[in-house]
Amino acid sequence: MESFARKNDSAISPCLWVGTGLGMVLILSLNLPASDDLRQSEPVMVSPSGTVLTLKGAVLTFACLDCMGTLTHPPYEVWRDPHSADDGEKTRKRKLVMHSPSSSQDMGDHQFAVICSEKQAKVFSLPSQTCLYVHNITETSFLLRADVVTLCNSVCLACFCANGHIMTLSLPSLRPLLDINYLPVTDMRIARTFCFTNEGQALYLSSPTEIQRLTYSQEMCDNLQDMLGDLFTPVETPEAQNRGFLKGLFGGSGQAFDREELFGEATAGKASRSLAQHIPGSGGIEGVRGAAGGVIGDLTRARIALDERGQKLGELDERTASMMASAEAFSKHAHEVMLKYKDKKWYQF
Repeated sequence: MESFARKNDSAISPCLWVGTGLGMVLILSLNLPASDDLRQSEPVMVSPSGTVLTLKGAVLTFACLDCMGTLTHPPYEVWRDPHSADDGEKTRKRKLVMHSPSSSQDMGDHQFAVICSEKQAKVFSLPSQTCLYVHNITETSFLLRADVVTLCNSVCLACFCANGHIMTLSLPSLRPLLDINYLPVTDMRIARTFCFTNEGQALYLSSPTEIQRLTYSQEMCDNLQDMLGDLFTPVETPEAQNRGFLKGLFGGSGQAFDREELFGEATAGKASRSLAQHIPGSGGIEGVRGAAGGVIGDLTRARIALDERGQKLGELDERTASMMASAEAFSKHAHEVMLKYKDKKWYQF
């Protein structure tokens, strides 16, 4: 960030803030070449400023506020391709976009540096490096994630604790705004992927393929239904194209027709003479029932006649089989008698 690296600095300069796991904060001063030509050839000089700040627990996040308490974003440079054909003869100069004022007079001679660790949060006034506010967030647990986010046209410090609590602190005064028990961390995936975003939202991976989204802002909760996406986009059904005679003759594909269009009277006004018409009989429902009863009776009688015919055919088969058995027995008995009296003379009978 661009801040005051030392106590006696009168202007802000590019700095690198380094936080350690033991709660030490080191500020390194960056010396950048002024011109573009020197930037291509000379390296960036990094030197320790001698400033050391201490907190309780491992350092998680940094943020810089101006004298009005507004979040100061780091400066950035718009990247351009030096070999692009769009440049032509125009020589584009590098433009560094500065979000923070360039002089200490515009800053009111100080900044607010917000530092949060696993145990506590501190707000320092720069360049005097005076600790203005201290808040011990937890004693029995530790923070997994802390981010400085914008909420309702202001900024706050959002924290997610290992015991499942979500807490928000005002900036720069570090007054507690919210402390609610949301979800105890039982899966390390939640601890690794949990993050806070602006306008009171947070995200984490609830499974390898699912993202859980939550909000801790009432305004965001009220507008949540308007922010939900639609799976389908409503589109009006286009009108059917006119099908030519030759296309219908040689197209080879069937065409779907509406039954009402073919047989109804809504489009044509009245039915064609070539179409069959339904003429109801005089008997009405009773006549239909009587006719149906007569048909059912005829079918029953025909079925009984078929059963009787089948029964008679079965009896005929049984008689035929009995006669064949009797004839076979008679033939066998006659053959035995013939063999018995074959060699006897007439006087031996």
